[in-house]
Amino acid sequence: MLLLMFANASSLLVCSVLKLPQIITVISAKTARGLSVRSLLLELIGFLIFLTYQTYYEYPLTTYLEYPVLIVQDVILLMCILFYNGNIGTALPYTILFIIGWRLLTIHKLIIDLAMSLSTCISALSKYAQLQSLWKTHDSDQVSALTWSLAIYTVCTRIFTTLVTTADTAGETITSRPSVMREQLCSPRGLW
Repeated sequence: MLLLMFANASSLLVCSVLKLPQIITVISAKTARGLSVRSLLLELIGFLIFLTYQTYYEYPLTTYLEYPVLIVQDVILLMCILFYNGNIGTALPYTILFIIGWRLLTIHKLIIDLAMSLSTCISALSKYAQLQSLWKTHDSDQVSALTWSLAIYTVCTRIFTTLVTTADTAGETITSRPSVMREQLCSPRGLW
């Protein structure tokens, strides 16, 4: 129990400042060269899916409390990147698409379950997009190693806390939930 409390508290504390080193690096350099908008958008999608999944299934707040904070930090970082890349005008369309997508997730249980099952792929694609951007620009000066290191720690603690608190292996997308989808598809009531 003490280990669980420590993991929850430390994860929340680390996440409350997770993106700050990256935001400070971009603002100080006055450039976002090497940072990928695609990567950040995919990460935001993953965060929104996870937050929506956790709230949809009414999991304890301690298992996802940092996600609203991470989303706000990602939005700030996205605005910085768009500003320094000269694309700030695209912020409104991105915002509208995210709000519509977020609402669509909760139309049916199958949608949120499927989205959660795909969130590991989405997260991996976000990291791939960032690495691809670094390879293309040959410039990693604006990438904060501290942010990436802190992120690795929080992923590990959240896998642990979600498994211990909820016993839900899909909540951290360790596995997909094909048995749940198969039951829904094969039930006499079908999907609806």
